[in-house]
Amino acid sequence: MAITVCYYTTIIKKSQIIDFSFRLSYNKHMKKLIVNEKYNGKKLNKFLMDSFPSLSQNLFYKTLRQKDIKINGKRINQNVDIYLNDEILIYISDEYLDPSFNLNVFFEDENILIINKPSNLEVTGQNSLTTFVHKKYSNLPFKPMPCHRLDRNTTGLVIFAKCEYIQECLSKQMLNKSFKKEYIAIVSGKFANAEKSGTINLPIARKENSIIERCINKDGQKAITHYEVIKQYNKYSLVKCSLETGRTHQIRVHMAAISHPLIR
Repeated sequence: MAITVCYYTTIIKKSQIIDFSFRLSYNKHMKKLIVNEKYNGKKLNKFLMDSFPSLSQNLFYKTLRQKDIKINGKRINQNVDIYLNDEILIYISDEYLDPSFNLNVFFEDENILIINKPSNLEVTGQNSLTTFVHKKYSNLPFKPMPCHRLDRNTTGLVIFAKCEYIQECLSKQMLNKSFKKEYIAIVSGKFANAEKSGTINLPIARKENSIIERCINKDGQKAITHYEVIKQYNKYSLVKCSLETGRTHQIRVHMAAISHPLIR
């Protein structure tokens, strides 16, 4: 049995193409916090990220930019020092208040659990999607385990096995490549008719002086991406991608290399 999973690597809030995106919708709530002695003189981000374990550094600064944080009644846009008994008001999406109760379950039976992962969340590690799955499914004899991973900023489906046998079966499918993964991306620009489908075969390596960023490099690892344009707009295109290899940020690097970078 082969399994096909679609991932959505980027979302753009344009009314003419939003119907193609698969995104989660959350309501914002106002949360009131009082600084205790432990955080007296500490930075605001430390306090908030400890208070909301799923709040990433990127989202913290996004919240600052949106002026969704008040200290003692005053809106702020910088990561300031905080002090004992400061009153902090933060307008935050309910997914960060308790993500375990906002898991978007796409499919579930006695063997597998498929979750639609939001962006800005790791699949594994501390305060990850797996953390919240384990919290919500703590009553099961076997903790559901992810059978594959997605980049932090990728939205898409993640399959969790609910028993060891299924985990082993799905892991074998991943190894023998009967586990088919497809990605849907919104990219910049329109494609010429002769370029509406194709294969990008360009090696990828880590950027110099970076542990995260990747680039095209003749001395890099083999990387092959197949793509097909699904629909085009004035300035954007909806593209389906499938990978022969699984390099870090492969789609992002390859689409940029053919002058159609992903839209954040």
